[in-house]
Amino acid sequence: MLSVDEKSQIQALDLTQPILPLRPGLAERQTYDYIRHSTTTLFAALNVFAGKLIAQLLPRHRHTEFLPFLGQIERQTPKRLKVHLILNNYGTHTDPKVLAWLQAHPRYRFHFTPEGASWLNQVERFFAELARRRIPWGTFRTVRKLEKAIQDYVRAHSHQARPFMWTATASRIIQKARRCEEALVTKHQDAC
Repeated sequence: MLSVDEKSQIQALDLTQPILPLRPGLAERQTYDYIRHSTTTLFAALNVFAGKLIAQLLPRHRHTEFLPFLGQIERQTPKRLKVHLILNNYGTHTDPKVLAWLQAHPRYRFHFTPEGASWLNQVERFFAELARRRIPWGTFRTVRKLEKAIQDYVRAHSHQARPFMWTATASRIIQKARRCEEALVTKHQDAC
């Protein structure tokens, strides 16, 4: 079972001024204006049982890039296994050429998350870690340097791979959803 998605528009940003270092009584400081050098897209398939990744960086996130990524998954997945892909409903994943690829590869099955429930797709958790732990701490003067940093992070993640574990119980999630729904109904009634 692979959790599949793409993180698009990852920006190669370079600060306009160097970061000012820590000093007694002063935190590290930086300017908030930057030079944007371009973007890249990370396609990733997370093995939900092992935590390992299959990843590919491509310039855009259309079906024409998704198809070669599916080919990479095909090459890196043992032929004896049936493969279940968890995907969102993004148009890239439901393009007629992608569905034709699916028909030509009967060992694959697509499972789509409900709209608005991308959090169910565990690869999103990896994307959040990448965005929090690697990308904001870098200055990238070229897309190539950004891509190398991402590839290094993916390699390190896969080297010490562990599956993501849900820590909330189903009953706790349902209780929280009910509380949120009640709060929304109360706010709506107060506004009327």
